[in-house]
Amino acid sequence: MSEDKHVIEALGKARIVIKDGEVVSIDEPMIDYCPIFGKYHNIEHITKDDIRKNIEYRIKDFGMCTKDRKLRMGDMLSVGISEILRSNLKLGNIDCVVGACEGTGTLIMNEADLVQGVGGRVSGLLSTTPIPEIIEQVGEDNVLDPETAELNQLKGLKMAIDKGYKNIAITIIPCEMIKQIREYPLPDDVNVYIFVAHTTAITEELANMVFECADIVTACASREIINLAQIKKPCYYGTAVPILAVSNDGRKFLDARLKDVGKKPSVNEYPLDEDNFARKLI
Repeated sequence: MSEDKHVIEALGKARIVIKDGEVVSIDEPMIDYCPIFGKYHNIEHITKDDIRKNIEYRIKDFGMCTKDRKLRMGDMLSVGISEILRSNLKLGNIDCVVGACEGTGTLIMNEADLVQGVGGRVSGLLSTTPIPEIIEQVGEDNVLDPETAELNQLKGLKMAIDKGYKNIAITIIPCEMIKQIREYPLPDDVNVYIFVAHTTAITEELANMVFECADIVTACASREIINLAQIKKPCYYGTAVPILAVSNDGRKFLDARLKDVGKKPSVNEYPLDEDNFARKLI
């Protein structure tokens, strides 16, 4: 029987290893405070004990990294990447989302509640191994590699094109593959939209590439992303963890979500007040 092992980054971008439904390793968090976990979980100073409790809660509550994973849900936040994708999928602005889920690796999703349940509950998936029960839930034909649970969004894009999707959104964490996706030769009737999350501690070079290639970017606690935002002044939503629309398409998707939930459109008010962010930008 193959090993059951899932590696994620969460709560201050700490690296966490989960095996057989148990937390077996937690690295030190990179940041001390996250506004989202402060608001929803009353965590004022992120510690390894806080991380363990939160991850164990996720495992118990919705079966994260186990065969009991609950995959579908409604909105979690008012405006996050999975919520933006959920609204735009419902509205018909996109046809599918190429995302990542523990137990499946890269997969294609065309259900709004599935996109929310997969993306809204697990951030920063670094590696995973197959969980047959989860693969069965999402449909083996929608999984890039059911045998290995490979994480590869470029291959996921090719798979989505082969399936006939025309307006394809891709969720991805910062990496060089973002540029490869943007430069991939597309059929004339296919559009690709790139949503980048989990940007804390990325390099200046990678941040520049993200701004050049992506449509939506979360600021997280990234000093490089915030610095670029102050210079390039993209439209955005939120002050604690700004969601940046770094392209015209990105703004369309962001504003569609905001309208869908009865909020005012994105704004373009600068300079950003860094006192609203995580206590330490890195």
